[in-house]
Amino acid sequence: MGFLLDDILLAPVKFPTWIAQKVGTAAYAEMTDDATIRQQLLELQMRLELGEVSEEEYERREADLLKEIERIRKLKEEGAPV
Repeated sequence: MGFLLDDILLAPVKFPTWIAQKVGTAAYAEMTDDATIRQQLLELQMRLELGEVSEEEYERREADLLKEIERIRKLKEEGAPV
């Protein structure tokens, strides 16, 4: 019974902390999801093959996307924030 009362009394303090943890977890998951960048890389390659972008533009944008994938890989290696 005492634990229930403690939970009720501490809810205004615990709930914002819980929400902040959930938001932090979701933000980290989004920051480390490279699926969108890989999709952009595939689209860029298709545009090159269709002649919609020049070789120079392709190489420049490809380098930017690969840097972003590398940044995400490093974030994943460091692990989730506590």
